[in-house]
Amino acid sequence: MSHSPRIRTVLSCTLLVVALGAGTTACGDGGGDPLSAAPYDAASQVAYNGPADSDRKADPDKPLEVTARGRDGRITDVTATDATGRYVAGELSADGTRWRSTAPLAAGARYTVRVSTEDGKGSPGRKVLRFDTAAPSAKELLKVTLGPAAGKYGVGQPVTAKLGTPVKDKKARAVVERALKVRSEPATQGSWHWVDDTTLHYRPKEYWPANATVHVHSTLEGVKVADRLRGAAVAPLRFTTGDKIVAVTDAAAHWMKVYRNDKEIHSMPVTTGRPGYATRNGIKVVLGKEHVVRMTSRSIGAADFYDKMVYYATRVTDSGEYVHAAPWSAASHGVANTSHGCTGMSTGNAAWFFQTVRPGDLVQVVNSAGAGMDHFGNGYGDWNVPWAAWRKGSALLADPKTGRDAPDPARLRPRPA
Repeated sequence: MSHSPRIRTVLSCTLLVVALGAGTTACGDGGGDPLSAAPYDAASQVAYNGPADSDRKADPDKPLEVTARGRDGRITDVTATDATGRYVAGELSADGTRWRSTAPLAAGARYTVRVSTEDGKGSPGRKVLRFDTAAPSAKELLKVTLGPAAGKYGVGQPVTAKLGTPVKDKKARAVVERALKVRSEPATQGSWHWVDDTTLHYRPKEYWPANATVHVHSTLEGVKVADRLRGAAVAPLRFTTGDKIVAVTDAAAHWMKVYRNDKEIHSMPVTTGRPGYATRNGIKVVLGKEHVVRMTSRSIGAADFYDKMVYYATRVTDSGEYVHAAPWSAASHGVANTSHGCTGMSTGNAAWFFQTVRPGDLVQVVNSAGAGMDHFGNGYGDWNVPWAAWRKGSALLADPKTGRDAPDPARLRPRPA
């Protein structure tokens, strides 16, 4: 590949700089150009509706207004940020006489407002304003608890956010959702989904990358969610993922295959739920592991009595579906479905499975006569929701056809009205 065009461009630019050297020197002298002068102090040209006394706090429920004084100048730009770097969206009038915030201020925050102006001759001016906003009362705070706890999980582990106060309004939900930030290393596409008024789940379009790091944090503190409700500080979260572990059980074939990073690593005969107690179809997420669990017919309302101590029990639903050792049904493994809904196997295979998987790993059941896995409310059925339907559960989805998010007004720079 020839690089000569790039070389010629560099040389011509160098010659241009040399040719303009005298002009550059002249500009250093001012040259009568008002734009070459250092910005003047525009304090006398700018007023705002914040407190004049530094000991007083501004009301965060009132919009911020910056106005130009006199007839001999105008505002050219305003940038308002808080101490965490959050921008305040605003609009500048076409004549440059007023800038007004279009997004609410955060409570209990310190703001820096940088105002650029110009006088009648076009000379640039600058004024920096600083003020604090009043803090909200404890009764006005929306508390958010992020999950899971820090640790290492499988690639199917959703992120959860539990709200201390119900949020029903779509605009208020958008404020909350926009403030809950999730990123992974390596990066992957994902979205929040509102399960109900107090619960959000976040998952990628596909599973998390294997051996990834997931960071979750919030910028909700002090932000107005609704009337008399502002965000509280939220503890950040970090967790990692391990290898991609997926166990697939074919209930009709009475067999389970386990894959690590899409390569089969184990295959074993199993028994699943018999008629009347058929195991749920679908993708489930490992919730936890218990070395021994007492299982009784009373827990599921079974007509036939049983009371067993079950070993190497890996839980996949809140209602009590496990993958576990079932030596009493060894004759049925690989042959028939005889359980009350769990997936049973030999003690050796159950011990291997118990030691191989971790919370967040995936267990999928296919070809069962049972109903589908609940999407929510019985563990994590999140992966059974198609991506398009999952995205519709986001308060930020602007166009259901394109799937593009609504723009974040808090990130917009001030613009002419």
